[in-house]
Amino acid sequence: LGRAGRALALPLLLPRRPAGSGTAAAGSPQPPGAVVRIPWALRQRLQRGAQRRRRGQGEAAPPRPGKLLLRSRRPELSQPRWQTVGRWEQPPLVSAGWKHRKAYGDYFQLEPSQEAAPALQAPPAEAGHGPTFAELGLQPALLAGLERLSIGRPTAVQRLAIPALRRGRSALCAAETGSGKTLALRWMVLDEADTLMDESFTELLEEILAHAPLAAGAPGPAGPDEDRTQVVVVGATFPAGLSETLAKFTDVGRFVTLSTQSLHRLPPHVQQKFVRLKGQDKLPELLLLLKERPSSGGAVLIFCNSASTVNWLGYILDDHKIKHLRLQGQMSAAARAGIFASFQKGEVSVLVCTDLASRGLDTSSVQLVVNYDFPDTLQDYLHRAGRVGRVGSKAPGAVVSFVTHRWDVDLVRKIETAARKRTGLPGMDSLSQP
Repeated sequence: LGRAGRALALPLLLPRRPAGSGTAAAGSPQPPGAVVRIPWALRQRLQRGAQRRRRGQGEAAPPRPGKLLLRSRRPELSQPRWQTVGRWEQPPLVSAGWKHRKAYGDYFQLEPSQEAAPALQAPPAEAGHGPTFAELGLQPALLAGLERLSIGRPTAVQRLAIPALRRGRSALCAAETGSGKTLALRWMVLDEADTLMDESFTELLEEILAHAPLAAGAPGPAGPDEDRTQVVVVGATFPAGLSETLAKFTDVGRFVTLSTQSLHRLPPHVQQKFVRLKGQDKLPELLLLLKERPSSGGAVLIFCNSASTVNWLGYILDDHKIKHLRLQGQMSAAARAGIFASFQKGEVSVLVCTDLASRGLDTSSVQLVVNYDFPDTLQDYLHRAGRVGRVGSKAPGAVVSFVTHRWDVDLVRKIETAARKRTGLPGMDSLSQP
C-alpha cells in the first residue's frame, strides 16, 4: 500500500473501543478521535422528546424542602403544601401501581394542613371569630344553656343555618361531619338524610312525612286548626333520590339550601394514612397498632364491613387480652344503646363496629379510627373519617385505612387525587339539584 492507503487503513486495524468509553456528556464537544455514531443534533432531539414523554406520563419532580401535604414512602411522590395541581392535570399517584402484587407494604399519609376544624374558622370577611350566638338572635334561655355547656361561638354551619331557620324557612342543610349541625332540636329535623333515604327506611319515613303537613316556606296556619310544619333536612352527604321523596309532600323548590365550603372535602386537620396490605397481614398490623398505642391516646373505633367480621375480630382481641366492645346491626336497639353509652363514658376505649357507628353518634372522645375493612363508598369513608376531629374534640385525631382489595384501590385513587388537588370527593353533587 502507498502512504495514503496505509493512513486510511490504519484506523480499521486498531482495536474497537467499548461503547460509551471516552465519549463526552450530551451537549459537550466531542474529544479528538471519538467515534460519532449518532449526530449531535439528532441526539439532542431524542433527549428532548424523552423529557416530554416523561412529563406527559406524570413523572414526579424531586421534592423541595418544606411541610408536606402528602407523605409517601417514596420521597419523589410526596407533595409539599406549596405545590398546586391544576384542575385538569393528572398528578402522579402513590396508589397508581397498587393493583400490582409488588405494591404490598406501600403507603402514603395525608398530613394535617391546619390545626382547627374548618367549622371553627370564621370567614375572612368577619373580624375575630365571627358573630356570637346572642348576635344571631337566640333567646336568653338558649344562651344560658349554651353557656352551661361551655359552647361560646357558633360554627360555620350554625352561622348559616340559624338566621334562615329563625325566619321559618324549611331547609336542606349540608355540612361536613362533626361541624355542629344537630346539637339540640325542637323542630322536625331529618338528620343523616342519606341513611334515612335508604331502601330499608324509605317506607317508614314516607309514612312519618305523610302525617306532618310540611311547609315549603314559613310555617303557619294552612286552614282551620291546622298548622304547617317546618322541616330541616340535615346531612354530610345527600342521596340522589332526596328531592323525589320530599316532592311527594311539599314544594322542594322553595327550600333554602345551606352548605359550607368544606362540604364533601377530606378533613384537612386530620392525619389520614392508607396502607396497602395482604388480607392475611391486616390482623398483625391492627394488633401492633393497638398494643403500641399509649393508654392516654383516647378512644379507638375499628370499622368492619359486616357483623360477622365484627364478631370474629372481637374473638381475636379477646385472645390477645385487648378489652373492647362490639357494636353491629344484628344486636337489639336496647343492647346497642347500652354498649355505646359504656363506650362514651370511657369504661372501654376500643369499639369494634360496622357503619352503624359512622353516623349520628357523638364520638368526640375518639382519637383514632381504623378502617380494618376499607369502606365500600366514598360517602362511607367521609363519615368514618368524620368520627375524629369533631367540634369539641380534645385532639384532631387520625385515621388509618387498610387497603387489601383491588376495588379498594379504585376508591383510594379518587381520595388521593382529591387530596392532591385540594378538591371535594367526586360523585357527591346531589345537593346542587335539590
